[in-house]
Amino acid sequence: MRRVLEDEEYQVSILQDGRDAVAKVKQLLPDLLILDLKLGDMSGQDILRQLKSDSATADVPVIVYTAAVLEAEEVTRSIEDQPQFYHDVYLLRKPFELNTLLDKVEELLSGSGH
Repeated sequence: MRRVLEDEEYQVSILQDGRDAVAKVKQLLPDLLILDLKLGDMSGQDILRQLKSDSATADVPVIVYTAAVLEAEEVTRSIEDQPQFYHDVYLLRKPFELNTLLDKVEELLSGSGH
C-alpha cells in the first residue's frame, strides 16, 4: 500500500505502534489517515474514537480497513448511528483493489482542499 501511494507521489508516514498513534497523528496532522482496525497492541476502533474525540484531529479524514466482518459491522453501525461524530470516516473491507483505495484517497484529498 505504501509503495502504491508513494508511486502516486503522496507523502506517506507509517506508524507501527497503536499506542503512540494518537499522539503521532496530533503531531503530524496528516491530510488523511489510513487505519487498519486490526492492530497488535491497541484496537483501531479505540484509536478512531480518540482521534474523532479530539478537536485537533477530529477533522482528519480516515479510511479504515479490515477483513474482520464483526469489526466492519461495528464501524458501519457507528458511522450510521453517529454521522456527526464519525464524519469523514470511510470503511474499506479487505480484500479491496488498490485502485479503490487510490480513488478514495484522491476523492478525500481533493475534496478537502489539500
